[in-house]
Amino acid sequence: MPDPGPSPLQSSLPAAAARFGAHGHGRGVEAVGCVRPALFAPPAQPSAPVGTPSPALERILHGPSGLGTAGLSLARREESPAPPEELPAAGRPIPGLYHHPVPEPDPVRVEEVGRRIKAWAVDEVELYPPEWEDQFDGFSVGRYMVACHPDAPTVDHLMLATRLMVAENVVDDCYCEDHGGSPVGLGGRLLLAHTALDPLHTTGEYQPEWTASLHSDAPRRAYRSAMEYFAREATPSQADRFRHDMARLHLGYLAEAAWAETDYVPEVWEYLSMRQFNNFRPCPTITDTVGGYELPADLHAQPAMQRVIALAGNATTIVNDLYSYTKELASPGRHLNLPVVIAEREGRSVRDAYLKAVEVHNDLMHAFEAAATDLAAACPVPSVLRFLRGVAVWVDGNHHWHQTNTYRYSLPDFW
Repeated sequence: MPDPGPSPLQSSLPAAAARFGAHGHGRGVEAVGCVRPALFAPPAQPSAPVGTPSPALERILHGPSGLGTAGLSLARREESPAPPEELPAAGRPIPGLYHHPVPEPDPVRVEEVGRRIKAWAVDEVELYPPEWEDQFDGFSVGRYMVACHPDAPTVDHLMLATRLMVAENVVDDCYCEDHGGSPVGLGGRLLLAHTALDPLHTTGEYQPEWTASLHSDAPRRAYRSAMEYFAREATPSQADRFRHDMARLHLGYLAEAAWAETDYVPEVWEYLSMRQFNNFRPCPTITDTVGGYELPADLHAQPAMQRVIALAGNATTIVNDLYSYTKELASPGRHLNLPVVIAEREGRSVRDAYLKAVEVHNDLMHAFEAAATDLAAACPVPSVLRFLRGVAVWVDGNHHWHQTNTYRYSLPDFW
């Protein structure tokens, strides 16, 4: 029988990408002559000063070059009116933390995203009672998302990420944390909320009850609405990728809740395992949707790309542990974060544990940058380079928001 040829569903990738993906599962960039760095290995080259990207990383950050790639740099934005008063930059970075400074986010976009997200929260999904308004405003989600997605072609694209960010935080606050959250019964609440992202397919008899349940509390209303907006703009594979990453996030929530119920302080490696799931991964992984393009599913699924995304999520989440340290200490009960776990498990003082956590973050950042650089060299496809750039910019924007949000965060007196 003659060979029928490739299936119509098989992706037709550029030659470099096809070579990259044809070298066996799990081998990634090693198959084309690049060695993946170990997670906690030192960088192959001496570290650049804090805030100075390596030349290879600079190539990623500036996007691809050459004939036909001009449109893959920062997207052309719609015309904006005259900017309002510039928002003051505030806060100082954690001493010794490896990071890259970013420009102050576009104040016009910040103001417009802030206006739209508040209207969505109040009018569309009834997200919070009036007494929570100052906390919503203090979150400064507009500055956050504009800093993380400077290549978004329009404010509409920025709003895709902004609604999802707010919805994720409402679920965390209301189900897990300080606005009525509890580890008791969390699994059931999360599962039902997850059906607002990944719809239930059931019988006609029970479908109406499930549909009504999506409006029963603020977390489910927010998830349902934010996902509807996102799915209208995303491709099916992008939407499914996001659902998968949200399932990862919810699994991490459940691990942390189980430890809280049993009063267990995990080993440091166990805590870092949990944080690979309970982390920011769903945010940078949608950078292509927000940028108005798609990283093909074939390339997103490559082990080397998955490593880059995982390391980005891990590093940015430890940033949150470090900047929110004093805020969590002032909250009732014991909050697990990396400095607390290191102090408990390694017998260090609170200061030494915090400084060790800074080192862990820096190791993760160096590993992320090395993995991204290796992948860019192994698979120099324009969509791959643009996606790597978007993830790197998200990492930097996430740090900028944590550093400058003095409404929420302050640093411990360890220096």
